[in-house]
Amino acid sequence: MSAALSRQEILRGVTSRLRAAGIDKPALDARVMLMHATGLSTADLYAWPDKPVPPEALARIDAMAARRAAREPLARILGEREFWGLPFILAPATLVPRPDTEVLVEAALAEHARIADARPGETLRFLDLGTGSGCIAIAFLHELQQTKKDVYINGLAVDISSDAATAARRNADMLGVGNLLSFAVGSWGAGLAASRFDIILSNPPYIESGVIAELEIEVRVHDPHLALDGGTDGLDAYREIFADAPRLLRPGAAVIVEFGQGQAPAVAAIAAQNGFSVARTIADLAGTDRVIVATYM
Repeated sequence: MSAALSRQEILRGVTSRLRAAGIDKPALDARVMLMHATGLSTADLYAWPDKPVPPEALARIDAMAARRAAREPLARILGEREFWGLPFILAPATLVPRPDTEVLVEAALAEHARIADARPGETLRFLDLGTGSGCIAIAFLHELQQTKKDVYINGLAVDISSDAATAARRNADMLGVGNLLSFAVGSWGAGLAASRFDIILSNPPYIESGVIAELEIEVRVHDPHLALDGGTDGLDAYREIFADAPRLLRPGAAVIVEFGQGQAPAVAAIAAQNGFSVARTIADLAGTDRVIVATYM
């Protein structure tokens, strides 16, 4: 790219390059990369489209465009992704947070309200299994901090990857909830002593092992397989979580889990086999069943 190119010319060139590579929404990705490389706002780009882009920014944009054209996810290139209106730093060991997972946070907030009403003044405890970037636990706590005068809750976030746990801790500290959230490395709840949590949250791997090779490049190459592979039928993690959950929960507690398309009946059956009652199934924004809330009495 020439150092004399304007903002508008850069946007056109990168958009064309990404479109040729088959990238969905190439113009949006081009604009986001230009803003990231230059520190400009959307208003800046539209107000002064003919201003030249500095050479050092041109080099950054060119490198980002090459990575995106090779189908690396934009969030990986930028190193962060927004979730629940909050910026989350990513690591190779963490999934890129998906908007659909926000319905799990909404369900957690509703269950917190139910349990808190039944135990006024008590400090509630929750467990986030397979925390990844920490987006679920952190968004949950951040929302409670913003909407309640006093937050009587604390959590424990667990991940089998120490790198993921480290990334989640960094995000918790950055977003102001590090004092309410502890971290541990382990496989689901297996390494935890019997405890008395009020809520268990999890977005575990739910993709069938044999299907992973068929996923889009952005997922199968750049997302960690530990966070994707749910075993032969995609349900291994749910069996472990629900079988182990009774020893970790107080009566009246809830387990809230995300799952893949078409898996709601199977996950509900696993929950019922382990003594849970499915209170409700929640759909995502596309109308697909995405989350189950199961209570334990």
